[in-house]
Amino acid sequence: MEHYINQLTEFLWGPWMIYACFGVGLLFSVLTRFVQVRLVKDMIFQMFNGEKSDAGVSSFQAFAIALSGRVGTGNIAGTATAIAFGGPGAVFWMCAIAFIGSASAFVESTLGQIYKVKQDGQYRGGPAYYIEKGLGWKWYAILFAVITVIAAAILLPGVQSNTIAMGVENAFNLKPWMTGVAIAIILGFVILGGVKRIAFVAELIVPIMAILYMFLSFVVISINIQDLPHILSLIIRSAFSFDSTFGGMMGSAIAWGVKRGIYTNEAGQGTGAHAAAAAEVSHPVKQGLVQAFSIYIDTLIICSATAIMILSTGMYNVQLDDGKGEFIVENLPGMYAGPGYTQAAIDAVIPGAGADFVAIAMFFFGFASIMAFYYIAEVNVSYLLKGSPYKLAIILLKVVLVFSTFSGAIRNSNLAWALGDVGIGVMVWLNLFAILILSKPALLALKDYEAQKKKGKDPVFDPVKLGIKNADLWTKKRK
Repeated sequence: MEHYINQLTEFLWGPWMIYACFGVGLLFSVLTRFVQVRLVKDMIFQMFNGEKSDAGVSSFQAFAIALSGRVGTGNIAGTATAIAFGGPGAVFWMCAIAFIGSASAFVESTLGQIYKVKQDGQYRGGPAYYIEKGLGWKWYAILFAVITVIAAAILLPGVQSNTIAMGVENAFNLKPWMTGVAIAIILGFVILGGVKRIAFVAELIVPIMAILYMFLSFVVISINIQDLPHILSLIIRSAFSFDSTFGGMMGSAIAWGVKRGIYTNEAGQGTGAHAAAAAEVSHPVKQGLVQAFSIYIDTLIICSATAIMILSTGMYNVQLDDGKGEFIVENLPGMYAGPGYTQAAIDAVIPGAGADFVAIAMFFFGFASIMAFYYIAEVNVSYLLKGSPYKLAIILLKVVLVFSTFSGAIRNSNLAWALGDVGIGVMVWLNLFAILILSKPALLALKDYEAQKKKGKDPVFDPVKLGIKNADLWTKKRK
């Protein structure tokens, strides 16, 4: 079973995935005139601008929901895995795909807002909605929704709970099943409260945990600040095979950097578009900008901090990804690639603190991601079903998600990550193709937003004026 899953993962994440993600992201960067650079000030302003309503959450809450999905155990364990199999150069490619991918995140999140609907008193939106309303491909929208429900409810939660369980066992010697039970109980309480409770919890724990994690990272990096120039040089040299130790790993560096970069920042998957659609804003571009900025927070800041901690302390192994298991660097003999690298890095500077702190950080980051997965799955179930079948399906969804979270905690780590890679890989392929064809409305919206800003206005969206069809909710608002 695991053999076939690994084969499917290799197929989905082959060189064509790298070309597609870089190509689409670069195209959108050019078409938007590098919106991820030009409008950084607007990104920050719009994050804190706007209020929630009965139907929608605030811009910051939508940012927190999306960021809770992006900032997960991948920022800690995923970064370590990228270094373990791609060498230090993988860090450069993680950052590169984040920078380029932020343009893709802008497009998909803006589309999520343009084509959102109001169902059961709440705003709903995402790839399934903009595929049907923007492209008119009902069958493709259903396919995406079904795949996303499977990925978000079954495949992805196990990656988070598995990594949490590993960290907790290493720090507190608790059996994985105990951690799994604890996560399942807390998760059940939160998701019973729906999107409002999820938004409240995400708004509370994600910023606080991110700030605490960055503070400790700053302490570790500061103690080894004299090594920072060397580490940055090592990352660049390794990324382009200029380093004598990692000279033959450029292919692995790109592959693992892109794979883990996409896994953690989710740009191009379409997941951020679900949270973006839930926001109460006057113009879709406002959420497009906010969600593009969340990519920066996730990868360029948190993942980079993790990588520099690991590399500056030398607490890592680098293994050739050739199936033979040979090590180029083995500073942590017998340690599996994952959160143990980060725990060892912190312990090297602050003895005794690493295991406990990383375990706690992973718990909150990973738990927040599982909450986001539930919300994404719920949105897609609401797209697929209406009325009584929807209500029954939501009850079943909650049960399935809680069970998959628990089973992930006690599952083999390699299998958990492989299943997660399959889920993300399929979503990326389906969504990239859709936003590539449907990018025009997002580009028109951006042009309109900037034109209104130049006139000193607070941009208000009018799809009819722009010739954008099927943006029914916005049309009704204007009337």
